[in-house]
Amino acid sequence: MKEENLNGLKSTQVQVYPFNCETMGYTKGLATVVLNDVLLIRGLRVMDGPNGLFVGYPLDPFYKGEDFRSVVQPCNSDLRKHIEDCVLEKYQATLA
Repeated sequence: MKEENLNGLKSTQVQVYPFNCETMGYTKGLATVVLNDVLLIRGLRVMDGPNGLFVGYPLDPFYKGEDFRSVVQPCNSDLRKHIEDCVLEKYQATLA
């Protein structure tokens, strides 16, 4: 991943907490990411969908609309891919 595409942002810490039970459905674990040692993102979900694993972002629990609204989400696809790659890599390493 080219760092200049991320405007200097990088994951400096990634923690993944996999679930060891089947009762959580599509959610396979939770994750926390720290960007540049200054921004903490909690509540990321490792999800297993029809196209494989992906990262879900924390949802606003107070939003009353019919669709979902994320509390935090990347503003560009490069940052989204970077975060997803870091979280899923750590998730796979945790399972091994």
